[in-house]
Amino acid sequence: MAKRRSQKKRKKRIRFSRNFFMPFLITLTAVASVGVLALAAHQWIMEPVKTKKQDLVNENSDERLGIKQPEEKPAEEMIDGNAGEEKEDSDEPVTEVPKTPAKYQEELEDPEYMEQNNIYAKEPAVSGQVTLAFAGDILFDTNYAIMGPVSASGDISEGVRPEVIERMQAADVMMLNNEFAYSDRGAPTEGKQFTFRARPAAVSYLNDMGVDLVSLANNHAYDYGPDALVDTLDILREAEIPYVGAGRDINEARKPVYYILGDLKIAFVSATQIERLDMPDTKEATETSPGVFRCWNGSKLLETIREADANSDFVVAYIHWGTENQAELDWAQLKQAPELVEAGADLIIGDHPHCLQPIGVIQGVPVIYSLGNFWFNSKTLDTCMVEAVIDETGIVSCQFVPCLQSGCRTTLLQGAEKERVLAYMRSISEGVRIDEEGYVSW
Repeated sequence: MAKRRSQKKRKKRIRFSRNFFMPFLITLTAVASVGVLALAAHQWIMEPVKTKKQDLVNENSDERLGIKQPEEKPAEEMIDGNAGEEKEDSDEPVTEVPKTPAKYQEELEDPEYMEQNNIYAKEPAVSGQVTLAFAGDILFDTNYAIMGPVSASGDISEGVRPEVIERMQAADVMMLNNEFAYSDRGAPTEGKQFTFRARPAAVSYLNDMGVDLVSLANNHAYDYGPDALVDTLDILREAEIPYVGAGRDINEARKPVYYILGDLKIAFVSATQIERLDMPDTKEATETSPGVFRCWNGSKLLETIREADANSDFVVAYIHWGTENQAELDWAQLKQAPELVEAGADLIIGDHPHCLQPIGVIQGVPVIYSLGNFWFNSKTLDTCMVEAVIDETGIVSCQFVPCLQSGCRTTLLQGAEKERVLAYMRSISEGVRIDEEGYVSW
């Protein structure tokens, strides 16, 4: 009986579940279908309205910020690649950054003052730094063998080779020793073994090489007398090549040349110890006559360097001194070099001996005692360029660049020949180090 009662109860529950489930399932399906249809209708009808409303909100917001949508903005009005930013709609004022006046702005804006004081201006290749380059003696006299390759072609690169000229042109200021006069006037100094004079048109070779400044403080600028020297001054001025170390009178001859490059002002002073006689063939300029700036008695030179030091950031002393064809320094060089440093010279460059002489240092000031010939005669001689990079703190680097004068051509040395010359310079130079690229340190 218990078993049968249990079976009856189970059958009754099953019957009740089936009667309830089917109507419930049908109702649930119908409700779900209606819900899906309602949701689809909402998305189809209401979402575009919502999007449009949001666009209107964004547009109003953009207008308040002074921004338009990219598709509405002409390409030429885009600023710094920021689509949608319009300068004329900006609410913020445009503030110009004030420019700091250049250190020598007042001088640069006074052409008359610059002309009266031998001041020239250039833009340096590297901001904040200036590269100065120096070479020794040159000669453009067609009566001598050195001009043979150039006279035939009219091209200075047949004498001073293109790789050398490229290096000269790369310097901010390139200086060398112009050891002759430019003139068709005058007569050679009587009794003098060698006298040098070039045709006036030859001055264009200086421009071709990238020369910015020449020294006339030497023992050949006066070879054809005062008229030829004055012609030289005029011809250089017409060619826009500044000169130092000679003049129509002593005031011009001793006056420094200044170059302003960025915020650096560099002074160049040049004088000659040669010839060491009371009555030299090469006349010293006086108050009333043309000539060179002599420094055998060095008091005027030291006074000029002190003046240059007071009016510039860096002073170069380019001195014609020493004994011809002698690598050893003579007593007059050794006496005068420390005096130049004491007066304010920051770099001393020497020429005249026609050969290389030691590199030294005096109280932190490098002294290149002789650059040697640069392009001067037909002899085969080691020579060089010297490059000094300076900034507001002083000398950043000083490089000895080995060259060779041979067969009336000057070339840049490489490889074993370059190392040979550097090794020689190391052997004769005390108190400095010269690395494999010619950089000098002390």
